[in-house]
Amino acid sequence: MEKLSVDDYFRLPESLRPMELIWGQVREPPAPKYGHQSAVTHLGALLDRHVRERGLGEVCVSPVDVVLDRAAALVVQPAIVFVAAAHRDGIKDRIWGPPDLVVEVMSRGTARRDRTTKLAWYARYGVGECWLIDVAYRFIEVVDLRTEPSPWTRYTGDVLVRSLVLPEWTATPKEIFG
Repeated sequence: MEKLSVDDYFRLPESLRPMELIWGQVREPPAPKYGHQSAVTHLGALLDRHVRERGLGEVCVSPVDVVLDRAAALVVQPAIVFVAAAHRDGIKDRIWGPPDLVVEVMSRGTARRDRTTKLAWYARYGVGECWLIDVAYRFIEVVDLRTEPSPWTRYTGDVLVRSLVLPEWTATPKEIFG
């Protein structure tokens, strides 16, 4: 299969299906299941309200392209992204460069890739923090990507999720999962 450039990828027809460009190859996983989308909807709304009320930046839910490396043709679509006000200049028709926070909602089919490959890309390209959401087991893992090794903290139930990127964040997994 012929490798695509980022420009070639962006000339493809617009789609609401999940789609990423990984080292020049288009990856099209099946649409997420209901539980995944429900978690994205709830968390996205909570994050958006939190960020807007404080004027912290922008929140967007997938599908939105995040160009991590134009030359290497690496474009991902995290479930949710937060771009701080200081980095808004990276938001154009897509997000060019690393968001401050990415959220990945894991499934049986994506958990290994989310925890290894994608987390490594996010750390390498300068994403500050990643939240890994497990809908089946109802937990949130917050990974600080600004230090190495990256510390992980798991949150469940009524425990407040702590974020270094959003230090005033006060929601719990119970609120997010409903």
